[in-house]
Amino acid sequence: MKRALMIAAVALAATLAPAPGSAALQQGTRAPDFHTRGAIAGRVINFDLNRALRNGPVVLYFFPKAFTQGCTLEANAFAEAMDDFKAAGATVVGLSADDLDTLREFSTKECRDKFAVATATPATIRAYDVTLTREGKDTGVTDRTSYVIAQDGRIVMAHSDLDWREHVSRSLAAVRALRR
Repeated sequence: MKRALMIAAVALAATLAPAPGSAALQQGTRAPDFHTRGAIAGRVINFDLNRALRNGPVVLYFFPKAFTQGCTLEANAFAEAMDDFKAAGATVVGLSADDLDTLREFSTKECRDKFAVATATPATIRAYDVTLTREGKDTGVTDRTSYVIAQDGRIVMAHSDLDWREHVSRSLAAVRALRR
């Protein structure tokens, strides 16, 4: 009986777990421009991708939900690597469907005041093809996808995986490769 319940629980978990995503925007594609509001160190900011690209490459990392375990660990990892990203001339911005007040708090507590997080509007989520679906339905959150965008506006790296652990290292490697 216990074995049957365990098998049923595993099967149920498998149907409820989101499928791994895959970034639809491929290397060489022009990154869609967008404008949004966000926060850094708790201060509200306006973010404009084209304006940010004037200063160098941009890492856009989409994360599902602020203050969840994986998103917190990912934000902490990006914060720890910010000196390396800055040395490589890159701007890092985390994007989620969270509201601005939540992101203001997240920017201080989990991003450790080191980089901006901003609201991904439904239009931006569609443009970057980062809608997290479950059983074919929109979950209302973004997939975990990182894009590195070169200064010319072209995507040079896209990594989509709900496991947060490789997003920072892959993004940093792609940014560093731009400097060679």
